[in-house]
Amino acid sequence: MNPRATVQRGERPSKGRARTFHFHLLAAGLAVAALVVLAGCSGKGHHGAQRSGAPVTVAKAQQRDIPVEINTIGNVQAYSTVNVNARVGGELIKVAFKEGDDVKKGQLLFQLDPRPYAAALTQARAKLKGDTAQAENARADVKRYALLIQKDYVNQSQFDQVKANAQALEAAVDADKAAVRQAELNLGYCTITSPINGRTGSLLVHEGNLVKANDANPMVVINQIKPVYVTFSVPENDLGEIRARAREGRLAVQVKPDGDDAKSYSGTLSFVNNQVDTTTGTVMLKATFPNQEEGLWPGQFVNVSLVLSEMKNAVVVPSQAVQTGQKGTYLYIVKPDKTADLRPVETGPDHDGVTVIKSGVKAGETVVTEGQLLLRPGAPVSIKNEAGQEDRGE
Repeated sequence: MNPRATVQRGERPSKGRARTFHFHLLAAGLAVAALVVLAGCSGKGHHGAQRSGAPVTVAKAQQRDIPVEINTIGNVQAYSTVNVNARVGGELIKVAFKEGDDVKKGQLLFQLDPRPYAAALTQARAKLKGDTAQAENARADVKRYALLIQKDYVNQSQFDQVKANAQALEAAVDADKAAVRQAELNLGYCTITSPINGRTGSLLVHEGNLVKANDANPMVVINQIKPVYVTFSVPENDLGEIRARAREGRLAVQVKPDGDDAKSYSGTLSFVNNQVDTTTGTVMLKATFPNQEEGLWPGQFVNVSLVLSEMKNAVVVPSQAVQTGQKGTYLYIVKPDKTADLRPVETGPDHDGVTVIKSGVKAGETVVTEGQLLLRPGAPVSIKNEAGQEDRGE
């Protein structure tokens, strides 16, 4: 054997053989890695493909009767407001109510000291009595002088003097009667009663104070809050339709207190102002509400809905389903194959969280209410159920 052709144990192989050996090892490693990757991908199977659909929340388009209405902001006003003042001056000896009390018409509110006015009434009656006696005597004198002048016992001048004296006393009696009536009124004014049914405000005077007649500051303010008014303004462009509908019958008005949409109160339109405000281009309207539950309070701001008519069997969708783009309003429909379809739509009025769809969607179709940003026409979707999990259509 040729010793040059053998490789002795312990000797290093040549560089060419080492490179070939390392290349084969690298190729085998890459092949194994590729098999592992393919096996992992094939392990996902059918369920992995289904998870690629965009998660969305949906609702059904429905048919419903929807009121056609004008929405605006209004302000509650008392049906009537009375500033209670004293008509005569004097010492306040009694307050017959507490601040914030409900009072009835004719109920006692204040009592002034009546003694000075009772004395004035007695004096006026006494004067009337004295002047009445003198007037009766003067009338008797006129009768006597009328007989005497016929017999020429007195001259005409004397007779005329007696007649003038009698007429003066008659006038004095009339003045005394008026003074008595005024004294009676003043005495009655010492008792101050409520002119309306309503609720009292802050008490501005207390027992022991001296009250001035017809003072600029009222003793108390009473607001009638059953019923109440709600005033609001609408654009002048709506005035024609409002007047036309009002001629057909009373228009319903719904209000909700600002910040409390859970409560709603019903009333009727009762007043349309006789001119348009030229500075704002609006007209002021007023509605009346029974307010038996006292849910509306003077000065309160409310959301007003003036109902003009009703759309029968209108197709509606949740308002959040409607989107606005460069080409107008649209929404996404989920087709039976669980893919999305973009639909341009013509919308109508909104009411209670839904929007009327005039064209583009039919009742019963499934519309996307959340997740529109993840969609495009033809994209697969996966529908979330109420528990927040995905419905994959399995």
